[in-house]
Amino acid sequence: MHRVTKLSIRLLSDKASRFVPKDGVYPKGYIVGGIHCGIKKDGKSFDLALLHNTFGKDASAAAVFTTNKFKAAPVQVSQRIIKETKGSGINSIVVNSGNANAVTGTQGIKDANDMVIVTDSVLENKTDSTLVMSTGVIGNNLPIDEILSGIPKLALNHLGSSHQDWINCATAICTTDTFPKLVSKQFQIGDDTYTLAGLCKGAGMICPNMATLLGFFVTDAPVSPSALEQILKYSVDRSFNSITVDGDMSTNDTIVAIANGAAGGEEIDLNSSCAERYGALQHEITAFAQQLAQLVVRDGEGATKFITLKVKDALSYKDAKTIASSVANSALFKTAMYGKDANWGRILCAIGYADVENEAVVPSKTSVKFVPVDGSESLDLLINGEPEKVDEDRASEILQDEDLVIEIDLGTGGGQSADFWTCDFSHEYVTINGDYRS
Repeated sequence: MHRVTKLSIRLLSDKASRFVPKDGVYPKGYIVGGIHCGIKKDGKSFDLALLHNTFGKDASAAAVFTTNKFKAAPVQVSQRIIKETKGSGINSIVVNSGNANAVTGTQGIKDANDMVIVTDSVLENKTDSTLVMSTGVIGNNLPIDEILSGIPKLALNHLGSSHQDWINCATAICTTDTFPKLVSKQFQIGDDTYTLAGLCKGAGMICPNMATLLGFFVTDAPVSPSALEQILKYSVDRSFNSITVDGDMSTNDTIVAIANGAAGGEEIDLNSSCAERYGALQHEITAFAQQLAQLVVRDGEGATKFITLKVKDALSYKDAKTIASSVANSALFKTAMYGKDANWGRILCAIGYADVENEAVVPSKTSVKFVPVDGSESLDLLINGEPEKVDEDRASEILQDEDLVIEIDLGTGGGQSADFWTCDFSHEYVTINGDYRS
């Protein structure tokens, strides 16, 4: 079978290429691929992707979608399919990049539905067995003829289960990404071995309020739709819902999980008898989703730093996450990190205006420190509300690193914590977004 192997997104730098896996381990019963169908202007970049469950048994599916009021047509269509099928029998996903099919009226809805119909037909699925996603420029109608003719070409000639097929699929959903984002792993639950593989796209317009961006991950574990839905919501809240690049939430954000059961074993459900297996799968998927989501931050448009915010000893998980998000989305904080300026006052400012109750933040109990990722000694900035005499040379040395951990201890005694991931703001971010449509 013919394979398209060229990566056709923005030129990979040495920095970006280290995040692209050279090989992988992939779940049983899936084929994937990507091709150029005619959406992207350069005439060669991959812009159409497809995943299909070949196990012979209907898969379970769950999805989370953007809360943006201007939901794109593919979001509306996929929401309808998930609702009507209750997550049972979803066996395919079709994705186009280069055009978001957002704010496109009734024609956009028709085009998204037609993508589902053609995919179901060529793959011999039952009606409404496909979810659809789109990403790219908002406000333009899809070149739907190219897409509808590209789907059979992709489905019949360019799908497979090799590592390169997965790379092609991940590449085909990219827009301003500098590398395709793909993760895979195997894990044990009892005596059973299962596999997870997932991909996503995103580099800008990243500020979640459900999931964020576009992505999907699949497993060969047997999971009921109701259990998969709960696991997805939990894992997304602690991964894709805990990242930000620029504070903008897209009209198209969608994350999908599919489980086909091809590796066998007892079905994981919400029954109490499955509690141990359910907990194990939730742990594995959450860690997996965090790894995938962090790749989006590492590829933030123009980013030079990957920043982990650790909020400790909050009254609740919600408070910890809200405070971390407030700091992560502060433009002043993010520009200071780009300038390698240990301006910790900006961190405290963002903590102080976070949307939490007054007792959630007590200035006299709050401590902040820089934690080097190399394991060397931390640099205290504030201890119980009292500023430390900061060694500026040491601070500058820590801020030279690409990776940085900032620990915020609220000292409330509540014992709750949350992690959040963000990047800096650079001149390049403005350059990229100043001519995005050109």
